[in-house]
Amino acid sequence: MNRVMLKSKLHRACVTQVELEYEGSCAIDEDLLDAADIHEYEQIHIYNIDNGERLVTYAIRAERGSGTISVNGAAAHKASQGDRVIICTYSTLSAQEQGQFSPKLVYLDEDNKITHTRNSIPLQVA
Repeated sequence: MNRVMLKSKLHRACVTQVELEYEGSCAIDEDLLDAADIHEYEQIHIYNIDNGERLVTYAIRAERGSGTISVNGAAAHKASQGDRVIICTYSTLSAQEQGQFSPKLVYLDEDNKITHTRNSIPLQVA
């Protein structure tokens, strides 16, 4: 059985700009793309913590070390500069792959600097 599994995420990224007139996509600092194993033009899901909006677009490269998270094109209507977002990618894995797989989870501060990384999400307790 194949399942769609979380492949990677940038947790609590801060939107640095929105560009309505730019060709669609989300520009992400190349350092962050590398850390989360997100490839240019890969489908991404963006979950806006501040307003609850959820959208699907694709990643493009932004200047390395810039901290850029730019929501572009029509998606710019769903975010504002300063919003906190979670950016995720998913992968379809076979049953064999699932047992050996762990996602790349990258946690960011308010300046989009990496604070730490993990390969699993801690157990949620009541």
